[in-house]
Order: sequence, then structure tokens, then C-alpha cells
Amino acid sequence: MGKQQASPEARSAGATIYSVAEHAGVSIATVSRVLQGATVVAEATKQKVLAAVEELGYVPLGAARSLAVRHHEAHGLVLPELSGPYYAELLMGFEARAAELAQSVVLVLTNSRTDLAAAVRQLATRVDAIAVFGSAASGDVVRLLRAKKPVVVIAGEASDGVEAVSAENLESARELAGHLLGHGRRQVLFVGDPDSGPDIRDRYAGFVAAHQDRGLEAAEPVRVALNEADGLVVAQQLLDGALQADALMCANDELALSVMTALQDAGRTVPGDVAVVGWDDVMTSRYVRPGLTTVRQPVHELGALAATRLHELVGGEAARSHAQTLSTQLVVRSSCGC
Repeated sequence: MGKQQASPEARSAGATIYSVAEHAGVSIATVSRVLQGATVVAEATKQKVLAAVEELGYVPLGAARSLAVRHHEAHGLVLPELSGPYYAELLMGFEARAAELAQSVVLVLTNSRTDLAAAVRQLATRVDAIAVFGSAASGDVVRLLRAKKPVVVIAGEASDGVEAVSAENLESARELAGHLLGHGRRQVLFVGDPDSGPDIRDRYAGFVAAHQDRGLEAAEPVRVALNEADGLVVAQQLLDGALQADALMCANDELALSVMTALQDAGRTVPGDVAVVGWDDVMTSRYVRPGLTTVRQPVHELGALAATRLHELVGGEAARSHAQTLSTQLVVRSSCGC
């Protein structure tokens, strides 16, 4: 028995996504995926849906199309804060890619929240998939989100059903620390808290590995937050003698620039008295004097990749069990002693 043809009355009545789904013998979600060009739909099913669209004269416009593709309408992004250049660049990359995919973005900042679990539960009711910065939420919160919507962790680790996107940290940190040690610096301190996130943990691991490569023992990290204010505290500790160092490997450029400026304002020379290096390669790093030696990571691209993966997960792709890792690059300027 052949497929029933649509009657002229059905055509003139105005087709909906529901009538297309019924005519093709599929779900409305499958119709929506086909109309969005998703690659996860079998070719035979795709052709059935397209034939039904043609026979019924279905045109997904305006509010009807918005309902039909509702699962493509909004992405959530959970970040610790927006202060400093890193998070702003990450957000710009995420938003730019989401705009290309015709997605809206709902932003939640965790540092200002007293009840994070309640905030993310509410977010999950407003969006169709969520990207979470690794240090912005605990594993319990991420698992809570994953039970409700597709989740991608940025600068974090993949776990059961939750995939991750990140930039390479360990080997670049090993190269950066080795570069400092190659200048003959022997009182090198790592500035930043490895417990604040997997990316900082891996940078400190690279710092330790560079020392081990040379038969040296690495110092314990100076555990501070990655912001300008904490950089000023570290600089004051150096000036007061509470910290002893001839080189600082800072976990990000914001810390490095803050420390370097404060030391110079107090009459210390960089790199003469203390070499200072950072991480991120923010724009200011190339214009300060001395230029900041750092590691360039593709922050904008990282945000864009997270938005792309959310789009693909919502479209039906399975979460990847391993992290997608973007490459980073040592950028040598003058603050290290070169």
C-alpha cells in the first residue's frame, strides 16, 4: 500500500510541523533536525521528511518556525566573572559563533551568586544547552545540569556524558618554565592556585616538570586568585621580603602585568631584579615595556568551539569522551630576560 497523498484540502488548510511529522511517519524533532540541516538523520528518513514538506507545502516561517526549532534557540554560558581580558574574549568568541548559528546566549556569572545550584537550575529551564567554564561550577553542579540539558565544559575535563573543550597547558608551561630556568633563574615561583581549575593545575604541573627535567625541586605555588588585586599583593610581598624570587611564572597575564607594573613603580627592574612571565597573550602584553613573555592561547576560538559543540549536541550528536584541545604557543619578548 503506497503512501497516502496529501489532499488539496490539507494543502489549503496550511501545513504545520505536526502535519509534516504525521505525513512522514516521524517525530516533530526529526522534522526540525532535517529542516536545520543536521547530519545525524538517516538519508532515507531525511528524504521522507523533505517529500512531506513538498507535498504539504510547508513553509516554516515566523513564530511557527521558532516553535519547530525551539531547541536551537538559546545557549547558556556559565562564567565566574567578566572582569579581566580573558573572560571578555571568551564571551566574544562564544557569542559570535552563536550568532552565526542564529542562537541567543543567556549568561550567568557565578562569583556573584550565593546559591549557584538554584541559579543553574533556573538557567536550565531557559536554554537548550549549556557551556560551563571549568572553575565556575563544581562537578556536582555540572552533573545536575547534565541531567537536564547537553553540557560542554570549557577549560575543564570530560566526564560521564559531559564533554570538554580546552587549550593545551602542560607542555607549554613546561616550555615556559624551562625558558626561565635556561636564563639561569633558580628562585622561580609559580603565581596562581592549581586548585582553582584544571587549566591552572596543568600549568603548575608543567612548571614542576621543567624543574624535574633539570634535576631541580620546584617551589610550592603562591596560591592567589588570577586578578589584578592579587598581583598587587604578590608584588608587595616581594618588596617586603616575605617572598624571595628572581623570577615569577604567573598563571595569567593579568597577574603578570599587575606584578610587573607594581615592581617597576617601586623602583625594581624587570627583568633585571625579577623576571616576570604570564599566560594568555592579551593585547596589552605586547605594548608594555618590557614586552611580556607569555603563552598565547586561542581564547576567542575556544569560546567559538564551545558554541559549535552545543549546537551539534542539541542536533543529536553524542558527547565525546575525550577533550578537544586547541594548541598554544610560547611568545618570547623581553620580560623573561631575553
